[in-house]
Amino acid sequence: QVQPVESGGGLVQAGGSLRLSCAASGSIFSSNAMGWYRQAPGKQRELVASIARGGIIKYADFVKGRFMISRDYGRNTVYLQMNNLKPEDTAVYYCNAVPVNYDTAYWGKGTLVTVSP
Repeated sequence: QVQPVESGGGLVQAGGSLRLSCAASGSIFSSNAMGWYRQAPGKQRELVASIARGGIIKYADFVKGRFMISRDYGRNTVYLQMNNLKPEDTAVYYCNAVPVNYDTAYWGKGTLVTVSP
């Protein structure tokens, strides 16, 4: 199984926007649902948003109204549009199937998002 490849992170001021991309292998992308996760320093990895093949989208409460997840089946790519970023959004962002076993799944290197006050 090939790890996902995340990109698009960077340094942005509070209130700014970023668009993350994740190129996933067919075996991962063929999962029913794909999601974006994040891990802040000293904290556990958490699910931010997910999108199922049927189009059902779910967001964690802390990003509702600010983030938008989308999926391009032709490119095996998942996107995360992040608007109105806050310093507490600072984390490494990963994509993977949903649900996933955090301990045994193949994880990419992630992409670092840093939001300054």
